[in-house]
Amino acid sequence: MSEPPAPPHPHRRRTVRPQPGERTPPNRSDRPGEPRSRLPAGRSPRRRPPRSARSVLTATVIAGIAGAMALAGCGAPAQAGAGANRLRLAFDSDPQCIDGQQMGNNTALTVARQLTDSLTDQDPESGAIVPWLAASWRVSADSKTFDFTLRDGVRFSDGTRFTAESVKENLEGIAGLSAKAQLGSTYLAGLSKVTAHGEHRVTVAFSAPNAQFLQATSTMTLGMYSHATLQRSPEQRCAGRIEGTGPFTVGRYTPGDGVSLERRAGYDWPSSRALHVGPAHVDGVDIGIVPESSVRTGSLSAGDIDVDTAVQQQDEEALEASDFTIAARANPGLVYSLMPNEKNAILADADVRRAIGAAVDRPELAAVLSHHQAPATSLLAKSTPGYRDHSAQLAHDPARAAALLERAGWRADPATGMRSRNGTPLRLSVRYWQTAPFIELVAQQLREVGIDLQLKKSTLAETTAARAAGDYDLEFSNLTRADPDIVRTLFDARGRNINQRAPGRVEELLNASAAQPDQRRRGAQVDGAVTELLTAGHAIPLVELSGVMSVRPGVRDLDFDASSRLQLYDTSLAAAGAQAPTSMRAPAAPQAADSRAAAAHEGSRP
Repeated sequence: MSEPPAPPHPHRRRTVRPQPGERTPPNRSDRPGEPRSRLPAGRSPRRRPPRSARSVLTATVIAGIAGAMALAGCGAPAQAGAGANRLRLAFDSDPQCIDGQQMGNNTALTVARQLTDSLTDQDPESGAIVPWLAASWRVSADSKTFDFTLRDGVRFSDGTRFTAESVKENLEGIAGLSAKAQLGSTYLAGLSKVTAHGEHRVTVAFSAPNAQFLQATSTMTLGMYSHATLQRSPEQRCAGRIEGTGPFTVGRYTPGDGVSLERRAGYDWPSSRALHVGPAHVDGVDIGIVPESSVRTGSLSAGDIDVDTAVQQQDEEALEASDFTIAARANPGLVYSLMPNEKNAILADADVRRAIGAAVDRPELAAVLSHHQAPATSLLAKSTPGYRDHSAQLAHDPARAAALLERAGWRADPATGMRSRNGTPLRLSVRYWQTAPFIELVAQQLREVGIDLQLKKSTLAETTAARAAGDYDLEFSNLTRADPDIVRTLFDARGRNINQRAPGRVEELLNASAAQPDQRRRGAQVDGAVTELLTAGHAIPLVELSGVMSVRPGVRDLDFDASSRLQLYDTSLAAAGAQAPTSMRAPAAPQAADSRAAAAHEGSRP
């Protein structure tokens, strides 16, 4: 196995002020580098209006939501009493299931991230893989064998010990979930054997090279659960019967209403990225499910919640003017896209798929986006390692769209402009559950070239069921991961196969990338697959997703991980009555894949 020199530790020098009764993390004071920024990288604070104008804006927000505030008790976290040390969040949609080994949506993974830990973590700035439950690791030259040395003293929340056997049981269990493990089943494709060598060393072997696996071990999808948890049914785990190694435990989960998490006493093994050691700072986390943006905004203004995790574009300016902090980081991975089901007779025609792509005016979408979001310039977001710009392939060209449709036999009605062929209208549907107002503008743009796109707003459960049954024309989705292999997760025709198409050149390139340990070559191979997908209209990128949140003053160290999801272990609240600014950990996206090459082969605990 290759053993290159250990990379410099990814921590940067920063002053850590211990909380009362807390000990200072070891070896934190001599790390080279500059202090970690507390504001989203690349952003300067917006110039705020004078206080009088800000007061008017605040009053406008509160007046506008006065009627909706009566509904705030439905799903919103209960207001904490005096002196309470609980962080209160509002989600815009229900997780449906809080088992991170099964689910792939951001709300579910955000909850699950607080309950358990992963073998490794990923530094959001450099992209380096750094220690967590694994103190060090080695990767074979052919990327088929991964050997991990584990930390000692880790326990699950049910009191049982975390050992090499735990890793074996979890990885084999995820593979055994098959399609129920929406992401993990692809991360572990080709798993041949997991071997525990005593209590603190485990070897994971694959039948074929699997270069993406080390980064996968940093995701919540491959988080660790206790033996008792793994014996329960998938449905029981979805309902919250989970014991992990993490800093919080499940207090309750009521679908459609919310989740309460409780701080775990004795937690003492955070990621090497953490700012402190010991239990979490807050006593608990209360998450309410509040679909209405006006109710979330009103709850934040009234002090009933600390964080609105889904701020809408129309609310941003007023919230910033009212002294709330807007926190955002672009989600790495696959951007919001339309993905055709090519078993559909209309979408089996590449000319129709290409016409849809040419009809979309992406720059025009910016008018309805947050200024933290952006029109897509590729299938991968710019914050994804290995991103390449494909703006030229995504140019708006309605004349080309019309010509492609004419060639495919779809004729425009002179009176309406809508197209049909042999009496069949050119009508397609897209089912979606996300809060994504720009999809309405996309439908208008398609109508301009004669395509009737029917929008079907549904629940997450309904959308998931339709996808599983193959009952969709166009899939509307994104998928978050700080690794370019996310393309293979969704598009591999031998795997999830979102297009329902036969294998071809795309699979050749994706399989080659999975076997390629050199990060630059791997990125080029994935980019080749992206080019093929865009050229053939297998994917129609629309918008780069950014999670945009509004945070009240006094919330400190709200942390975005490499996948732009929240890690709440370091988060704390200012004491009641204290004047404390909000502080964020929202670092820049990884800059270059090759800077992570050494870190991807060996890590060591400081």
